[in-house]
Amino acid sequence: MDTKRSRDVVLAIMKLAGITDKGENPWDIRVHNPDFYPRLLQHPALALGESYMDEWWDCEALDEFVHRALQADLEEKIWKSLRLKWHLAKARLLNLQKGERAFTVGREHYDLGNDLYQAMLDRRMLYTCAYWKDACDLDAAQEAKLELVCRKIGLAPGMKVLDLGCGFGAFARYAAEKYNASVFGVTVSEKQVALGAKLCKGLPVQIKLMDYREVTGSFDRVVSIGIMEHVGYKNYRTYMEKADETLKDGGVCFVHTIGRNDSATTCNAWTHKYIFPNSNLPSVAQLGRAMEGLFVLEDLHNFGPDYDRTCMAWYENFEKAWPDLKDKYGERFRRMWRFYLLSSAGAFRARHNQLWQMVMTRPGASQPECRIS
Repeated sequence: MDTKRSRDVVLAIMKLAGITDKGENPWDIRVHNPDFYPRLLQHPALALGESYMDEWWDCEALDEFVHRALQADLEEKIWKSLRLKWHLAKARLLNLQKGERAFTVGREHYDLGNDLYQAMLDRRMLYTCAYWKDACDLDAAQEAKLELVCRKIGLAPGMKVLDLGCGFGAFARYAAEKYNASVFGVTVSEKQVALGAKLCKGLPVQIKLMDYREVTGSFDRVVSIGIMEHVGYKNYRTYMEKADETLKDGGVCFVHTIGRNDSATTCNAWTHKYIFPNSNLPSVAQLGRAMEGLFVLEDLHNFGPDYDRTCMAWYENFEKAWPDLKDKYGERFRRMWRFYLLSSAGAFRARHNQLWQMVMTRPGASQPECRIS
């Protein structure tokens, strides 16, 4: 299809979301390279982000552009290429999170540089959704999230906690400082281990570079805050079995995860290639099947809209810190990271993605208090 015809098709589709390439609204796009239109039709999900990184187009309010595009379901209105179909088929055939592949996201995303994450995140270094109910800034919202988790799991002094996907050790540090708990955390990021150990020095906290499937031991509480997005749909049952295996009788299991509204076997092609390789957002149905016979779901709490605000706070921090980061990371990275954060905010604003916290116990156990406010 030639450029003119491609432009006509793309603009007709974008019009359904109130988006144009010559409007004055902040969510309208400004196209610098007309090859953008046929490129987008060839591979919608991948080309949108890649062409932005290549400076083929711009948008004053990228988050709102994505919000409107997702609400209007524009991607489904652009046909999918054979390359995208192969991406889907590969995810169904292969276990993309198996064995050594589990460490890929650590090397390619979480090990980008602690300077980047220290500049972008809150003072406790949490790289997961904050809880904004009674908070007015990112630090307070992330502290509120940690307190919420501790109350939901009924954390008490002397408890042993397993933190699967512990990141920089923020939860482990909070649980040790505020609740006098001892925490064993695992992550697939070498740089998270290094900084996390430093931040938790002197506390009853141990952080190791380890895949969650390798963990042994017995714990009063098993917690994961942001690992399920990297577990993969072929491994949800394996994850639940590991949680069951390491949880003491009468214990509580807790999961904090981004989720999607329908069951899928892969993620957005651009996100897979540039941000979170081999990631896959779970659905409630997938997690329900995985826990069946092992756990009773005691509480399911969705505060997905809070992730919109969290991503926007990260974006503001990133932009403020860019003068100190630009020499190391470069302009193409800046556009990639900007697209990642703002498109994520737009996805949560459109209710395309959710944020769930799940409290689980074993069948027959006493029901714990699951306070969410």
